[in-house]
Amino acid sequence: MTTLILTVAGADRPGLVSAVADIVDTHRGNWENSRLAELAGTFAGIIEISVSPEHVDELRSALGALDGLLAVTVQTGSDATEAADTAQRISLTVLGNDRPGIVREVSGVLNAHALSIESMTTETRDAAMAGGRLFESEVTATVPATADVDALRAALERLATEIQVDITLG
Repeated sequence: MTTLILTVAGADRPGLVSAVADIVDTHRGNWENSRLAELAGTFAGIIEISVSPEHVDELRSALGALDGLLAVTVQTGSDATEAADTAQRISLTVLGNDRPGIVREVSGVLNAHALSIESMTTETRDAAMAGGRLFESEVTATVPATADVDALRAALERLATEIQVDITLG
């Protein structure tokens, strides 16, 4: 089987997921994993599809029919699943007053320690009691065998103090 990674984006409206799913099914693909969301009136997502090699080209071509409804890009996935299945993972949460640069700062520390972000969600919301906006993020990252987890923890603690957020490493 061939793995295809679809990225989709377009003005949010009913039926977008169904339109993609219909094409995938019609061309004998299997919808494996996805992350889909509506943000600021735009529907966006990443979808992992498996399909037999003889149907890849026709599926790619058929997805082009969504142009005007959704912008769809298709990439062939890698075969890194075995390494990903055995890799050590960490999770961390970030919570604090919202300000520009939090994602840059946190991802910079993770990058400096050679961690790869597998998933990341962020949200800002009104701080009910304190006023202003709160920033919250949940991150799952892959830790290489060579990583110094104590040094990572120390760097995240320094960053938390510097930018005045709570960072919890799990």
